[in-house]
Amino acid sequence: MNTWTIFKRELTSYFTQPTAYAIVVIFGFLSTLLAFTIGNFWQIDDASLYGSFFPYHSLLMMILVPAVSMRQWSDEHSSGTIELLGTWPINIRSAILGKYFASAVVWALALLLTCPIVFAVNWLGDPDNWTIFSGYLGSFLVCCTFIAITTLVSAFTRDQVVALIVSVAICCVLTIVGLEQVINEVRRTGPDAKHAVDVMTQLGVFSHLREASMGLIRFTSLFYFLGLITTCLIGTNLVLKSQRS
Repeated sequence: MNTWTIFKRELTSYFTQPTAYAIVVIFGFLSTLLAFTIGNFWQIDDASLYGSFFPYHSLLMMILVPAVSMRQWSDEHSSGTIELLGTWPINIRSAILGKYFASAVVWALALLLTCPIVFAVNWLGDPDNWTIFSGYLGSFLVCCTFIAITTLVSAFTRDQVVALIVSVAICCVLTIVGLEQVINEVRRTGPDAKHAVDVMTQLGVFSHLREASMGLIRFTSLFYFLGLITTCLIGTNLVLKSQRS
């Protein structure tokens, strides 16, 4: 019940300010724009959206997700309400989950509102809709992972700008190390780079998203995303408990 109460309060706060609306519109506009420009949607005849649409989601999310979630605990620090957690009839875990789920719902809505491109490819061709669904699931797991990272970072600081910069840096690293272009450059350094390439492929968000957008939801990818999310949320809990004591 405590989690539900916090969830409703946080979700309401997103939609009583322009934050959620701005993110939903910006993400929808940019993801569609990139699909039709850099993604060459018309030229490559990409009905599955594998090559033109989904690859750019992680690149957008690594900046936009921290911009939404940076305030989660930084606000509580700067306003002083973090010290009141010990007096509230609510545990920290419930507060963390409530805030986290509210951010996840905002991003689920942002992804949902890009569905017109799905209707368009179904009207223009005969795509594999399971592959498209898998791509959306991969994108949602990416944004949930970035939310968890930003949640952990914001628990350390009262400065939203610091939370934003550090979170974007971490999300950028996790995205860039999995880019095919980066991996290929490392692979060209010689046969000794095979181990480094394997590590980069497993650590990079982009590689897991690419597989999902091909319709491949592997157990290793689910373990990767859910493991990162769980670790970050547990870390947030430990940080906030240490600050409260």
